[in-house]
Parts: sequence; C-alpha cells; structure tokens
Amino acid sequence: MEGPLTSDFSAARLHLERAYHYLHGNDETSRSTCEALDLLIEAVTEAQHRKPEPGVLEFPPGAVRQHG
Repeated sequence: MEGPLTSDFSAARLHLERAYHYLHGNDETSRSTCEALDLLIEAVTEAQHRKPEPGVLEFPPGAVRQHG
C-alpha cells in the first residue's frame, strides 16, 4: 500500500506568487484574480507551516506482554 502523497507547498506558493506578479493590470479581471490568488497563497502558506498530525501505531495481536 502506498503512503500518502505529499505536496510541495513551497513550490506551489512560488508559482502562485509569480502569477500574482504578472497580473498587475488595473482591470476588474486582474483585480479579482489577484484577490483569489491572495486567498490561495494564504492557504498554501498555512499548509506549508502546519505541523503533521502524529500517527497512531497499532501493535499486532499478541505483541503486548501481559504481566501476571
């Protein structure tokens, strides 16, 4: 079974910031697209700095010793 895929948030943020840079027009489409990119950049930045959730290890049956 394959493990979870990991995203390259750093690279994604770089590309989004470049796209934002190229949309410097003063028209409505450029402004609304930049607003949307702002939200995406913020979401990617938060994901980039989020700490991974700790996993839970399950022991196979019979692996735990019982004292008695």
